[in-house]
Amino acid sequence: MAIGATIHTFTVQLSDVDRGVYDELNLRVARHPSETAPYMLTRVLAYCLEYEEGIAFSEGVAATDEPAVMVKDMTGALVAWVEVGAPDAARLHTGSMKAERVAVYTHRDPDKVAAAWAGKRIHRADEVRLHSFEPGFVERLSEAIERRNTATLTRTEGRVYLELNGASGDSEIFSRSAD
Repeated sequence: MAIGATIHTFTVQLSDVDRGVYDELNLRVARHPSETAPYMLTRVLAYCLEYEEGIAFSEGVAATDEPAVMVKDMTGALVAWVEVGAPDAARLHTGSMKAERVAVYTHRDPDKVAAAWAGKRIHRADEVRLHSFEPGFVERLSEAIERRNTATLTRTEGRVYLELNGASGDSEIFSRSAD
């Protein structure tokens, strides 16, 4: 846990119809003082939308050599490297060298995020997936974040529906390769 971090808890009823994943998640998320609410909510969304056995948060913005979210198999091998926000090309290159799968979830303009990678070396760039949401979706719902949170997250037919502490919204999930 990062020094000076605020702990937020999220109880999430997850129904990922697109992947056939249904579970109740009890998450403890350490929010670094420099981390914005939209960034933290994007981390939670990435965790939920990538949820599988072996998934874990890193230390968030305090982690320099790990992604925001990672998945390890039963042997401890890194299976998925999941970044949040607008990581630089070097982090994606490193992640793509270390893990079978790399994904980025952003609450920012995906065109600007991808433009920063143009012409830069990213191992298997065509396999790196950039996921984004409709403008304002994450920002609006991040205003509902409290220290203890209750959420219902449903993904179906490429859309995410989120109810967080009584606030609700939905968004298409846009996906494309990093190159």
